[in-house]
Amino acid sequence: MSAGRSADGREVQIPLQQVAPSMATPLSVVPPIPPPSHRPVNPWPPNDPNSSQGVPAGFLPLHGGFRDHFIETPEAKYCCEACRLVLCQPRQTECGHRFCQSCINDILSHSNPVCPADMEPLFKDKIFRDVCCHREIMALKVFCRSEANGCQEQMSLQQIPDHLNVCPFFEVPCPLGKCKERMMRKEIPDHLNWKCKHRETGCEFCLTKMPLTDLQLSNHQHDCPKAQVTCQFHRYGCTFKGLNQEMRQHESTFAAEHLRMMANRNSTLEKKVEDVKGELLERYKVLPALNSRLSELENQNDELREKNRQMEQKLATMQKLMSSHSEKLLEVELELRSLRLLREEVENLRGTLDNVWTRLNALEQGGRGGTGSTHTLASLETQLKRQDDMLSVHEIRLADMDLRFQVLETASYNGTLIWKIRDYKRRKQEAVAAKTLSLYSQPFYTGYFGYKMCARVYLNGDGMGKGTHLSLFFVVMRGEYDALLPWPFKQKVTLMLMDQGPTRKHLGDAFKPDPNSSSFRRPVAEMNIASGCPLFVSQSVLETGSYIKDDTIFIKVTVDTSDLPEP
Repeated sequence: MSAGRSADGREVQIPLQQVAPSMATPLSVVPPIPPPSHRPVNPWPPNDPNSSQGVPAGFLPLHGGFRDHFIETPEAKYCCEACRLVLCQPRQTECGHRFCQSCINDILSHSNPVCPADMEPLFKDKIFRDVCCHREIMALKVFCRSEANGCQEQMSLQQIPDHLNVCPFFEVPCPLGKCKERMMRKEIPDHLNWKCKHRETGCEFCLTKMPLTDLQLSNHQHDCPKAQVTCQFHRYGCTFKGLNQEMRQHESTFAAEHLRMMANRNSTLEKKVEDVKGELLERYKVLPALNSRLSELENQNDELREKNRQMEQKLATMQKLMSSHSEKLLEVELELRSLRLLREEVENLRGTLDNVWTRLNALEQGGRGGTGSTHTLASLETQLKRQDDMLSVHEIRLADMDLRFQVLETASYNGTLIWKIRDYKRRKQEAVAAKTLSLYSQPFYTGYFGYKMCARVYLNGDGMGKGTHLSLFFVVMRGEYDALLPWPFKQKVTLMLMDQGPTRKHLGDAFKPDPNSSSFRRPVAEMNIASGCPLFVSQSVLETGSYIKDDTIFIKVTVDTSDLPEP
């Protein structure tokens, strides 16, 4: 319903058909034109002139409510229930809710329309124009719509059209019409005087007035009788300069001279062309040799690049080896120091033991002649037994140190194992007799703080290869730095039997670990279950080729460490 008042002061509802066709005094406003890209976008596009009779074009938004910058936040009663903007041409429904005219028209265009506020059904003949609400909205204070351009004026919404007609910050088109530029109203004089391409100007020779574009784009300067021009044959040597009206007489009078100048110029050019041709021919003769030399240099450059790349790879490998060897040497030096101290201690014990034996023998000989040395003999025997026990302990420690030293001496810290297996025939017979089914290699590592691994070989085969093949497996062992390493183990493993002959036809196989296999998880025991190739090489190939020499075979295991992160 609309907000109207009766004579006795009661609020009455005015049907849409009884409301005057105009709700606002007609105002004149500059029709808005799309702004140029360097200006803020005008949020007030021109509305359809048929949508509201008596309202200036461009004042009402195309759809929805007013988007002006209000000085104070409008009350909720002035906002549309659909677009939530300030009502534009407010309409009131039978259920008492207000909508913009364009918003209610959208709702009514649907079948069985309902009010979005309370879901009550809507009927077109029961929707009314709210004149009172419209009047109150038009009185709300807003900032100028050219505020983004610098205008600080404040006014009622009703006064916007009048203000925009005089606002110096309002964007308008060029008044000349042909120009497509837009500018603020205050910039029009400067635009017309200096910037507009269609501004009026005059010929500098005949002073005829015309648009600047006509003067620049037309042939006026060529047709102007008072224009100062140069003879078109000046490039051939003619030096005449004069007015346009004099140029026609000059061209007819000096036609023969102009032709002579052109002929001379043409002869000079032909001579230069011949000289250039000769010079080019001389250079073409040199080109094949230069191309050949260039190809040779490119090939040499490619070779040098490849050598440089190989040298860089070798240098990186050597640096890694040097790093691992220096760590290994430090460990060996510490072990050697301990070993020297232990050997000295053992030698001292042996010397002491020899002295005790000497004294014991002397006492035994003296005891045969008297009885006073019985207690001394018993004491020496006790001391001798104690020294024997200590010597045994030290010999065990010495053997353990020797073993550790041998492991350190042969251990690899770059992910590569070279395993030398001696006495192949004897070890093969022990495997056939089931005395020693498999052999383990010494441990090797991907780095000083890396994975600990070893190889396991069945000389008489295992599983499917038993009795026919040599079976070779890879084993992940429990290491001291496992807590710092990524698990499961994912590095590529290559197993290889080394050919000791001149052809070096090594036999090999490679695999990528299965991350779901327990063989490659972090070990909880001393070592994981071995994983590898039961049918690695047939015994007939192994024993008839050059893989066995001096009853010895060599097995190589390589673990890819290129993508292994540092712990």
